[in-house]
Amino acid sequence: MMITGKTKIIGIFGYPVEHTLSPYMHNAAFEAMGLDYCYIPFRVRPENLKTAINSIKALSLQGVNITIPHKEAIIPYLDELDREAELIGAVNTVLNKEKRLIGYNTDGRGFVRSLREDGRIDPRGKKIMIIGAGGAARAIAFTLAIEGAGKIFIKDIIEEKAKELSSAISNKISAEAIYIKDLKDRIGDVDILINATPLGMKKEDPLPVLPELLSQGLIVYDIVYNPPETPLLKEAKKRGAKTLGGLGMLLYQGALSFKIWTGQEPPVDVMRKELENKIV
Repeated sequence: MMITGKTKIIGIFGYPVEHTLSPYMHNAAFEAMGLDYCYIPFRVRPENLKTAINSIKALSLQGVNITIPHKEAIIPYLDELDREAELIGAVNTVLNKEKRLIGYNTDGRGFVRSLREDGRIDPRGKKIMIIGAGGAARAIAFTLAIEGAGKIFIKDIIEEKAKELSSAISNKISAEAIYIKDLKDRIGDVDILINATPLGMKKEDPLPVLPELLSQGLIVYDIVYNPPETPLLKEAKKRGAKTLGGLGMLLYQGALSFKIWTGQEPPVDVMRKELENKIV
């Protein structure tokens, strides 16, 4: 890849960000399409977020992805929000358009596409439990509600966040979202269990769900993509559950972001192959 003064720069802001595989899939796609773009990760501490956002205009970046822990905190620093991002209350993609920073959210649609295409699962009418109430969880929950999920249960270690998300969905969309305090009281009734927390990225992380609560017939989706089979997915598979890892969500949300920045459809097969080659 030759970088010149004409190369359009795209990045990802996160903390931590060293683990991200997004540069691999996007740079592979840019090269395959002959686009003069380059994707770079930026390690942005929470206290430096405002400065980092201002740098998008100052350095004429084409745009950025936003990841943990900035997806909600970024909103006050943007000039405009896409309707979907405004509804969700979280942003994972920013476009620098004529010195105006526009926030989008592709996480939810990326997740649902993965559910349908990789898992052959239609969320309509399903009872779904989401563990986590952060930026990714918000996008997933709102999109599932829009797609016609039958009932959505929200659980988070910070109870107020789970209550707020449940209430926001129920107030904005004709869907039933319920805060739950204890997983074991409800998990036997759900069709799909989603881990939307970072638990599973590190070897020492505890399971987000007690193993004995996993059972045959349950669909377990872990949005953590590295490792490709998290401890949660291993335990679920042992107990006969159907499992899906987070690589599909990463791929499809990235494809949607790619189109926002470039205006072109990305080579999804190239992006998937690159991710599969790089994942450990």
